This record gives sequence, structure tokens and C-alpha cells, in this order.
Amino acid sequence: MRIVLIGQAAFAEKALETLHARGETIVHVFAPPDEPGGRPDPLKRKALELKLPLSQPASFRGEREFEHFKSLDADLAVMAFVTIIVPERVLYAPRHRTICFHPSLLPRHRGASGINWAIIHGDAETGATWFWPDRGIDTGPILIQRRVPIGPADSTGSLYFNTLFPLGIATMVEAIDLIRAGKAPVIAQDERFATYEPPCRDEHAQIDFRKPAREVHNQVRGCDPQPGAFATLGGRRLSLYDALPLGGAVDAPPGAIVAIDERAMTIALDGGSLAVRRVRLDPNPKKSAPAELAAAGELAVGARCNRDD
Repeated sequence: MRIVLIGQAAFAEKALETLHARGETIVHVFAPPDEPGGRPDPLKRKALELKLPLSQPASFRGEREFEHFKSLDADLAVMAFVTIIVPERVLYAPRHRTICFHPSLLPRHRGASGINWAIIHGDAETGATWFWPDRGIDTGPILIQRRVPIGPADSTGSLYFNTLFPLGIATMVEAIDLIRAGKAPVIAQDERFATYEPPCRDEHAQIDFRKPAREVHNQVRGCDPQPGAFATLGGRRLSLYDALPLGGAVDAPPGAIVAIDERAMTIALDGGSLAVRRVRLDPNPKKSAPAELAAAGELAVGARCNRDD
């Protein structure tokens, strides 16, 4: 099958490696433009390593880009982690159109941060979806979908790299085999269950310690590693990572640091507490063990984390 791959980062790199190893004919690879002074995207590096045709357009909206895409005479386009809008006429150009990966159980959690929001909202499960994209944002019919549980210790990072990343690659292979066999489903998304959230950014990551313990824990792990849930401590931003909930109420106001040892820092919450194993305290960009910062006099038991508003 003649395949065009559009994508970026490690997921697209692995998708390309997998397709190439399976003997698929990769007629072209589209990677993002190089960042000034930055390292080339992993997809670009893999395409060059495999000596495959490569382009790096900033957009697919222009006539030149569209004519180039049509000239590839592709059977299928595979979108593996794409963050720019691809026009419908490009999506529909290949013989079997285009399939796109999304790390959620569509139609739930459409948008760029589906993993973050599934955890922040306290979902019990999520999954990998390959769908047929159209002009909407993650609205096209579903081709294949697999469900996985979200564990209490999962963060956005661990859930993606340990579970959804490999599942996404495995289901890509299943999807292509279904298309080749002429058995690929086209299942309309049920709009009754659709949700859409914006990209998870700083404005969603500031911790309100007045909220229940479970909500705070979900916010911290849903923002880990990016954008990093944070509070203010002594006028400085304190970002929290690698956190686990602890049962039982603590005799301290929510946000107070009640313990620091070699394993973690414990913060009191409303109805429980949170063990935080890595933190970042501005202006230092490094993530550190709380005990290291306590030894340097930058964290102390009894200090209280707050919102800055």
C-alpha cells in the first residue's frame, strides 16, 4: 500500500519505523519545520535515516502543497500526532482517504490534550482511537478503538508512554490491515457523548487547595509532565510532579507541608494528603527531590502553598 505519513515527535517516528519494517511503501513523509536553533524532529531524523522523501511544510492550505500531495498518488495517509489543521481536500486525496490517531475514547475528550483531561476529570478509563478525520476537530467516523483503565498512580506522561503510545502503534497496524482487506469500519461518533477541552495550559494547572483531595490529585497527575500543576510558596512558583494520594485526614490546613523525608514531601489536602516525590521551585528549571530543597533551606515543614490570586 502506498502510504503518506504526516506527524511529529516520537510517536510518528515509531509509526514510520513500524510501517517501514512491515514493507509498506512510504511514498512521502511530512514532518514539522525545524525550530530555529533546535534539534530536528525525530520523524525527520528517521525519514532521513531511511532515505525516504521528506517535506516540512508549515501549512497544507496552499495550492502548491495540495498539488504536491495529490501528485504522490497515495492509497492512504496516516496522521500520527499532528497538531496543525489539514484541509479536507488533502484528507480526502488518497484512494482510501486518511486515518488519524487520537489518545482518548472519542467522542470524549476531543482536542489537543485528551490524556490530560481524562485524568483531570477523574475518568476510570481511556483508550486509543484511529478515526477518519474530516473538517471538524476529532469529529470524523471511528475506524478502530481500544479501551484501557486509568490507574490511580497514572500521570499523563506514564499513561501515554507506557500504555497509549504502544497501543496506538499496535492499533495502527490493525487499522491498516482492515483497510487493505476492505473491512475497515466507518462508525459515526455519537455526539451525545462528545466533549471538547482546550489545550491544557498554565491557566488550568494552578492548584486550588480548597478543592477536595481527589480533585487536587487528579489535577496534579493530569498536568504531569506538562504544563505542571503549581502553587505559590513564599512568592515563588512550586510545581508538583510524581504524586500519590495518601488516605486519612491531616491535622493541618490544605496546602500546608506536613512532612519531608527522603521519599517525598507530604502536603495536606481537604480530606487527605498528597505525597509529592519531585518538585520544581522557580527560578530553578530543574526537577528535584523535595529533600534536596529542604536541605538547602528552600522547603520546610509548616510552610503553606497557596494560589497567587
